[in-house]
Amino acid sequence: MPARLLTPQIKVCLFSILLLFLSACNSDYEEPEISLEDYVVEEGFELEVVASEPFLEAPVAIDFDNEGRIWTVEMRGYMQTLTGESEEMPNGVISILEDKDGDGTVDHSKVFLEGLVLPRAIAHVYGGLLYAEPPNLWFVEIEDDKPGKKVLVDSLYADDGNVEHQPNGLMMNIDNWIYNARSHFRYKREEGVWLKEPTAFRGQWGITKDNFGRLYYNNNSTQIMGDYALPNVLVNNEYYQPKDGIGKVLTKNQRVYPLHATLVNRGYEQGVLDKDSMLVNVTSSCGPLVYRGGQFPSDFVQNAFVCAPEANLIKRNLLNFDGPKITATQAYDDREFIASTDEGFRPVNLFGGPDGGMYVVDMHRGVIQHGAYMTSYLRERLAASGMDKMLGMGRILRVKHSETGLSEIPDLTKANAKELVDLLSHKNGWVRDRAQQLLIHKKPKGSIKALQSFIKTSNDTNSLIHALYALEGMGSLDRETILKVLESNSPEVIAHGLLLLTEYTEASNGLDEGELLNRLIAKNDPTIDLYVLSFLGEWVKQFGTNIASLSIMLGERHAEQYYQDALISGISGQEDKVKGYLASNHTPFIDNLVDQLNTVIKDREAQKKFWIYEQASLPLDDRTHGLQLYRSTCATCHGGNGQGVEGLAPPLDNSEYIKGSPNRLGLVLLHGMKGPLTVNGKRYEMNAQMPGLLNNPEFTDQDIVDLMTYLSNAFGTSGRGANVKLIKELRNQKPKNGAYTEQELLDIIENQ
Repeated sequence: MPARLLTPQIKVCLFSILLLFLSACNSDYEEPEISLEDYVVEEGFELEVVASEPFLEAPVAIDFDNEGRIWTVEMRGYMQTLTGESEEMPNGVISILEDKDGDGTVDHSKVFLEGLVLPRAIAHVYGGLLYAEPPNLWFVEIEDDKPGKKVLVDSLYADDGNVEHQPNGLMMNIDNWIYNARSHFRYKREEGVWLKEPTAFRGQWGITKDNFGRLYYNNNSTQIMGDYALPNVLVNNEYYQPKDGIGKVLTKNQRVYPLHATLVNRGYEQGVLDKDSMLVNVTSSCGPLVYRGGQFPSDFVQNAFVCAPEANLIKRNLLNFDGPKITATQAYDDREFIASTDEGFRPVNLFGGPDGGMYVVDMHRGVIQHGAYMTSYLRERLAASGMDKMLGMGRILRVKHSETGLSEIPDLTKANAKELVDLLSHKNGWVRDRAQQLLIHKKPKGSIKALQSFIKTSNDTNSLIHALYALEGMGSLDRETILKVLESNSPEVIAHGLLLLTEYTEASNGLDEGELLNRLIAKNDPTIDLYVLSFLGEWVKQFGTNIASLSIMLGERHAEQYYQDALISGISGQEDKVKGYLASNHTPFIDNLVDQLNTVIKDREAQKKFWIYEQASLPLDDRTHGLQLYRSTCATCHGGNGQGVEGLAPPLDNSEYIKGSPNRLGLVLLHGMKGPLTVNGKRYEMNAQMPGLLNNPEFTDQDIVDLMTYLSNAFGTSGRGANVKLIKELRNQKPKNGAYTEQELLDIIENQ
């Protein structure tokens, strides 16, 4: 009996099974030697390999446990081919990397979870591991480095779709809430119960915070964005969408300085590449990090570092703080913090480590662009260069300053109450964050008294904020403690104190708040004023006190819209009352504020909410949805790569049917087509007739638009042109004999 050839599908399945079998075993290897000669690092810094293949593959995120070990999220199924069919394979893993000989390089790995489909984020919280595997968000207990009891935190964490446009991040912030990029929800656990509530929508891939607790993120073409205010300060009113202060582009300068010409998705468009084929502006920024590690020199503290994997580099931005307002400037105008000529260097995420170093998650592969957005231009060049074969690798790199040694990692597993409280003053933000969370989770004996005593004696802004939220997370914060910190000279501490005080106004008669607000307003500080405005709403709710004079005073100081947004957000449900207080006053600020209150009142009556309070999850983006429709409807005949199937269907790649008029493509999809026809100058005598989607009840007008958008992007030179209105018009433009011929379509296009 002749041997049967293995189909590509069977080969993929066998390869997946082999990977799963191998990954089930703990792995010890000799530490591989990886050359970094092709990497240029800012003077005074060193780049070193902490982990590499064969210990991990396609990492996209990491976290550190209380022992300082690295846990990796490995998205092994991502774009194994140029058409991405591998993404349904359950070959993703979460692994634990260890350095058993203590030389700083990983020499052992073991799988914690396996059989995952495109996992994307993890976080060590509440003594266990929170991890995202769309559509679910899970929490699993850790028992001797093995998964224990598992709880489904959210079944709507993400819809199926493009990994570039799904929630990720899972970052525990100073306020004890867990935030995500590409999401409008935040999470936390109280007394064993998981809570989920709306928050502002932020970014695309990766999220980070500064010492104050403000959030930063980006999207593929905007390297660094952020919020002027602490989370939810501007979005507490269900019927008001803030006009300013959230999702701010911090720098208009998106310039990149790669060391070599790189393959990018739309290199054919004017202005994307310069005369030397160098990328001009960032096109896939991700994984930002505001550095808080304490190991870099002082002028690097709270700098924003950003990955640009398409150009094999990492950017550095200086953050500038002017009250609540944040701006950023690129640190260099002719180079990058890290850049490489290694085309496999794909930094996708940055993290601060327990030793003060900055850790770079390098996916290390040839293809970084997802298939839903990949143009034929890029696909052809990746195939020609062989970069689509660069698979099975992955690295974790560490950046450290040459003159400052890495910090000794404290033993958090055995730390008592006093030691944990003392660690709230550690120079490394990672250590402060973890000490705060361990105090909340373990509640060691004597910790409450130690925290209260610490707050009374400490003058350090960062430490005080951590201590406040440690008490808040333990359910042991009281009004007296908050009032104590509101005597601070730090605007940041006062801001957090005002946010926390909103939970304790019922315990007073309002006199203390009145005196307090007058005293804080007298400081004439722009940061304090923003949070005073936010607090005024709580004062109105509890005491009905006239706030006109305070509003006018602060309004005259600050013309920026986000100050009004803070007030309107804070007075949710009290708009009529506040409007009445303001009615007898007429200043530009008050008149504008009253107009906005009238809109909120109208929307409340009509039950027209801010969308973050309406949507349970984000809709699938059009091109990803179009890709799904293509794979289920078109790929059988036209091939996953659009090259066509001989004797069945012509190619789509660079076809004039794709690149030409959207009307022609829409007519073909709706009403079908019969041959013969000419594509790219070649005649195809097709016997089969392509059926149309006109009467298919599973396809809406928007579905057809999404399919056209994907086809135009993947196999043409544009991603846009179709809309629902056009599809509705084309539905009535029917052919004479069941399906269009090539000549009929040409005649229609010529006459338009």
